[in-house]
Amino acid sequence: MLTPSLDSSVGYGIVLGLGALFAFGMILVTFILRRYNQELQTSEMFNTAGRTVKSGLVGSAVVSSWTWAATLLQSSGVCYRYGVSGPFWYASGATVQILLFATLAIELKRRAPNAHTFLEVIKARYGTFTHIVFMVFGLVTNILVTLMLIVGGSATINALTGMHTIAAIYLLPVGVVAYTVFGGLKATILTDWIHTFILLIIIILFALTAYATSDVLGSPSVVYDLLVEAAKTHPVEGNKGGSYLTMQSREGAIFFVINIVGNFGTVFLDNGYYNKAIAASPVHALPGYIIGGLSWFAIPWLTATTMGLAGLALETSPRFPTYPERMTDAEVSSGLVLPYAAVALLGKGGAVATLLIVFMAVTSATSSELIATSSIFTYDLYRTYFNPEASGKRLIWISHFLVIGYAIFISTFSVGLWYAGISLGYLYVMMGVIISAAVLPATLTLIWKGQNKWAASISPILGFACALIAWLVTAKKTCGDLGVACTGSNNPMLAGNVVALLSPCIFIPILTLIFGVDNYDWESMKSIRKGDDHGVASDAGVDLEDTVGGHEETVDEFADEQAKLERAGKISKTMTVVMTIALLVLWPMPMYGSGYIFSKKFFTGWVVVGIIWIFCSFIGVGLFPVYEGRATLVSTFKNIYLDLTGKRSIKTIHAQETVTEVKTPGDSTPPEKAVVKEEISAH
Repeated sequence: MLTPSLDSSVGYGIVLGLGALFAFGMILVTFILRRYNQELQTSEMFNTAGRTVKSGLVGSAVVSSWTWAATLLQSSGVCYRYGVSGPFWYASGATVQILLFATLAIELKRRAPNAHTFLEVIKARYGTFTHIVFMVFGLVTNILVTLMLIVGGSATINALTGMHTIAAIYLLPVGVVAYTVFGGLKATILTDWIHTFILLIIIILFALTAYATSDVLGSPSVVYDLLVEAAKTHPVEGNKGGSYLTMQSREGAIFFVINIVGNFGTVFLDNGYYNKAIAASPVHALPGYIIGGLSWFAIPWLTATTMGLAGLALETSPRFPTYPERMTDAEVSSGLVLPYAAVALLGKGGAVATLLIVFMAVTSATSSELIATSSIFTYDLYRTYFNPEASGKRLIWISHFLVIGYAIFISTFSVGLWYAGISLGYLYVMMGVIISAAVLPATLTLIWKGQNKWAASISPILGFACALIAWLVTAKKTCGDLGVACTGSNNPMLAGNVVALLSPCIFIPILTLIFGVDNYDWESMKSIRKGDDHGVASDAGVDLEDTVGGHEETVDEFADEQAKLERAGKISKTMTVVMTIALLVLWPMPMYGSGYIFSKKFFTGWVVVGIIWIFCSFIGVGLFPVYEGRATLVSTFKNIYLDLTGKRSIKTIHAQETVTEVKTPGDSTPPEKAVVKEEISAH
């Protein structure tokens, strides 16, 4: 294993120090929003961010939620194993789900405008049994995703600093829990933007160093020549000509299928993505998910194309941590290609940069998972089955308790996996086997009125059973045992993942024929209730109607919102189909079928496109949210200045805010406070 490039104190400093800094910052932001923007922390605000988030922040939240430790570490690992095909298959195989989910996000907001979780929609349509089935699948999804975050992040921190893995596992979530408890989903989304901003800058730094300024690499041409030499020394089995510079890779294609199947489950069954859809104001849901999906594509593609290839190019250099040996399969599976390459490329600076991006990826996505899981327990378990009349204050208390409890549970679970030798790579390829059987019935719940209760309830259970059988039988036949190495290999995982996703295509029609086609009218979904936060507002001495997210829609506002959502739904269906075909067929398949081995000029162009794309991503989810929220930022900073200098009291500031309905062409955002300031003397 890698001799730590940094002292363990650096690991503790980043995990605890940076965690505390983010926690303090988000608690301060929550206080500022409450004091100057009247964003009262009601149960609705905690779990839905008031349903007023705009497209830029939605996009950055999607990028942050989908940028796990695996996004950076696993993608670099598949690049190291399979060459240039690995990063592309990883990125395209996980982008299409976000683009397709945009359609589901629109349908959720249109059909269930007051929902807090996608499971509430299941309950409203099918009843208790189906609700419990999907609650299990939803919670297992959240648990698997959070485990990957903590296991992958702690392994990287241990490798770079020597900080004990168990200490990292327990300490990583501490700061996240603090700001999530205080700020809820709104704090999570704002932190997502900060994390995404920093993450993109570091990825750009890595790319420009490797391909422009490094004294050991410094250009695509040098990297290309080293990759050609690497293919001669250790050719890739199953790649055209053994080359790292071709899209025709047998094992890469197998990984692509596993990747795309597994990621359907972790998007379409992860309540965190539904949380983002619910938090978005209606007109911003579609552009938010489109911006987020397209911006995210460049992150694993360029990160892995940079760091995975840099690892291959530099492992014959004394600067590489494992020199003169190659990396072991265990090290690659643990996600250590990126940190090793960063150390070889930038020395201790590379180690620190890796620590930062892994910390950003782990903590931001963990915050999303904390809210996603606590909202399931709060609304789908507690309010549904134990206390249907729970007040907003009680729901907030339960949410806080569950965020803390879930963090302790997941850390303890991660320790067990560490002792069992279960790595990030194993969890990543295994998740589809466990959860993907529920993807199709969950999707049809929102888009097809004909799916009956029993087709929705039984097909995931049957699909899961078939997937387990296919996975374990293939492992036994392939290598004769059911150990971690065998069950985690490509062929067993391919069989299990494909059966999980596709078996409901057989079970749903059969169960529909047996029990009949439903004719659902979608009305029961509209009966989902918001939390009753009048008590919270009363205790704070404000009118709930005056708080962000507290406004009750009129009939005309609801009708206008529905019309815009219906139009957005039509756009999203067309756009997602076009983008999916482009990313999965039109772009990669000709290169795969032809077996083309990149020339030096083509490889240079490939890298340049990736760098341009990452800059576009930085504009889309780094700078655009600031531009979009400029009016609120200016107003807030002005109010802070007036308050701190004593020129106006907070009561005077609020007295001069006139609540008006802000209606602009093409925007159906619920009324927000339009600040109408009178020009008065400071004296």
